[in-house]
Amino acid sequence: MPLTHTDESGNVQMVDVGGKADTPRVARATGLLKIQPSHREALSNLPKGDALTTAQIAGILGAKRTADLIPLCHPLPLDSVDVHITPTEQGIEIEAIARTSAKTGVEMEAYTAVVVAGITLIDMLKGIDPDLTLTEVRLMEKTGGKRDWKRT
Repeated sequence: MPLTHTDESGNVQMVDVGGKADTPRVARATGLLKIQPSHREALSNLPKGDALTTAQIAGILGAKRTADLIPLCHPLPLDSVDVHITPTEQGIEIEAIARTSAKTGVEMEAYTAVVVAGITLIDMLKGIDPDLTLTEVRLMEKTGGKRDWKRT
């Protein structure tokens, strides 16, 4: 399968989506921030404020700025971005669901929301202990476009 962001000579190009119709598209990405017991204990009483809500807002803002951060990404009119942040036994789970009606998908916006939410949590928790790892960032499913896809 040829790469879409290079031309036949191997030069970088932005994909031309001009001839495509706008269709509803949804992407869901997840990630896990591995934390220490000291982070879990401090989570509800951080000097910087409510880490979970701050990270949720940061994730939404990150999704909205995706085209500014990823060079060949098309700017999209987002219909919605939902970011869910849940402390679990494994760490802090982050899920982002991005929706649009556009000519191209919202996978990168969902990924960006997860990563920005994750690094916001790192920023808010690093003073307690810098041993934090954002991992398992991955696309779980997407709908719309040429084909739907779901991680099995």
